Amino acid sequence: MKLQQLKSYFALLGVVAASFSANAQVPKKLIDPANMDLTVKPGDDFYRYASGNWVKNNPVPAKETRWGSFNELRDFNINAVKGLVEEAAADKSAPAGSVKRRVGDFYAAAMDSLTIEKLGYTPIKADLEKISQIQTIPQVVDQVIYMRTSGIGGPMFGFGITQDRKNVNKYLPSLGQGGTTLPDRDYYLKDDARSVKIREAYLTYMTTLFSLTGSTPDAAKQKAATVMGIEKQFAEAQMSRLEMRDPYKTYNKFAVAEFSKTTPDLNWAVLFPKFKVNGQDTVLVSSPKFFVSLDGMLKSIPVADWKTYLEWNLLKGSASNLSSPFVKASFAFNQAQTGQRVQTPRWQRMSSLTDGAIGELLGQLYVAKYFKPEAKARMTELITNLRAAFEIRIKGLEWMSPETKEKALAKLHAFLPKIGYPDKWKNYDGLVINRDTYFQNLRNVGAWGYTEMLDQLGKPVDRTRFGMTPPTVNAYYSPTMNEIVFPAGILQFPFFAPNADDAVNYGGIGAVIGHEMSHGFDDSGSQYDKDGNLKNWWTAEDRAKFDAKTKALGEQFDAYTVLDTVHVIGKLTMGENIGDLGGLNAAYTAFKMTKQGQSNTKIDGFTPDQRFFLSWAQVWRGNILPESAAQLIKTDPHSPGEFRTIGAPVNMDAWYKAFDVKPGDKLYKKPEDRIRMW
Repeated sequence: MKLQQLKSYFALLGVVAASFSANAQVPKKLIDPANMDLTVKPGDDFYRYASGNWVKNNPVPAKETRWGSFNELRDFNINAVKGLVEEAAADKSAPAGSVKRRVGDFYAAAMDSLTIEKLGYTPIKADLEKISQIQTIPQVVDQVIYMRTSGIGGPMFGFGITQDRKNVNKYLPSLGQGGTTLPDRDYYLKDDARSVKIREAYLTYMTTLFSLTGSTPDAAKQKAATVMGIEKQFAEAQMSRLEMRDPYKTYNKFAVAEFSKTTPDLNWAVLFPKFKVNGQDTVLVSSPKFFVSLDGMLKSIPVADWKTYLEWNLLKGSASNLSSPFVKASFAFNQAQTGQRVQTPRWQRMSSLTDGAIGELLGQLYVAKYFKPEAKARMTELITNLRAAFEIRIKGLEWMSPETKEKALAKLHAFLPKIGYPDKWKNYDGLVINRDTYFQNLRNVGAWGYTEMLDQLGKPVDRTRFGMTPPTVNAYYSPTMNEIVFPAGILQFPFFAPNADDAVNYGGIGAVIGHEMSHGFDDSGSQYDKDGNLKNWWTAEDRAKFDAKTKALGEQFDAYTVLDTVHVIGKLTMGENIGDLGGLNAAYTAFKMTKQGQSNTKIDGFTPDQRFFLSWAQVWRGNILPESAAQLIKTDPHSPGEFRTIGAPVNMDAWYKAFDVKPGDKLYKKPEDRIRMW
């Protein structure tokens, strides 16, 4: 987990979508039988019934690792951003310092592959030389701090400025575990065939990059082995992903002097000013034991090995932005992990990079062209309806006491919705963007972002900030802000279409809204109160009942098989599974308040209720490469789309009625076994 504002994400981190675009692809049949496999009984395999033909006819393209509704939306709409950045780059008349000029210069530099090829690894030679001069452990630590503050990267551990989860009106410096490169600690610690294969590919990757920067073959192999050994020690010191989901276990508040006593070789009172953090006597630490281990590693690992480790961190953070031999090596390692067959085109990678680096400059161009006021108005209406539906559901809960219901309703009413884009844009004052210096632009962005983060200290918490850029196809809930956020990019089919019937919109974007609201009441989010503070508001009896329901939901998802003997990890995906279950129920309740929801009029052969559930299903249709599926099951808090399709509906009486699902059908659950949570 990055040390940033805690967020629960709705789905894949997509790239862009053009909301209400005149060119947006909305099919004539919003629920199209041609995409379905009507030979399958919905009660036996609702995923195949709803999406079987689409899945069969849409294999994963070579440049992708998965392909589904999100990817279709991203692939079509990345062209919206491509058009914006190419137009900006071509406009030589845009005034210096203007939004269009800065976006255009950044993208033009990123696309100047001739210059990038000529430079080779020249952009990092000075940094490599700086690392080579290190002679002591304190100098190793100083280099780690330098790399972080100057926009190079963050070796060893995580550092950031975050809200104090028990006093959310205050920002504090925060420290977290880190030090590794592979996607999860298990890849270092387990000896199953896949973990061994990934480690071998990682060693090859390291050896290649060390060789490209002047090491002999033997020296490069030795360096790779050294890095692997250090990172394995870091992995052994880390908490698991499941442990990191516990907000109390990861909340550890120390006086700086007190914490320094646990790490004799890391005096944080001396180090924080080097991080440019001054006047702070308190620090939040997500994993104190990790830092005790790190302190021991500083004593036991030779300086020469730390220099190799720092050299590697510089290389891996730079490789994809250097000349083609480095880019190819980076892709080959990604290929080994995910199965992706060909590299994503440069224009697409650089369009995405522009969004990631200066997203609120690009976002201004995007919103001006693609996001219309009626989108925001319609979303505001849907959120109001979903909040009303959620209130009805909370009031009707049979398992919750009036005392806890009162607190739950107070939290629901305190939700702050954000739609589309921030009211106040970041202007990136002080960020230098030069049309001729791609690599330096990236460094400048990193350093600027670090300074911007530090500027939060000592100031009131800014509740206007967006944690995602406007073009992003996603949404999130923040427990410490108690906010639900919907960037402009997600407001398009299959989530939303301005002329769609209510069944489609409530089964799509309505369920997204309900999902984010439900994050405020999932196993983690429910531990924060209406103000965003980590504080219990439950009676012990109600919490025990809730925990029993989460246990049952975890067991349901544990039973789903992804690959061979690989199963969904119910505890890892718990928050998202609760979000789906609560969100779809709330969306259905809201849908039943509409005129269509109260009718039985069919469209394209389907009843309103059938269309609602089929709209939900088509959001999650997709294919994924086996390598990616195996990786994501360890690292992604979301269940695979196939099981998101069925996971919530099989617990809803309305789904059984809509599709006449009966005892004997493979997905049938007895009414008393259906999990009724929110």
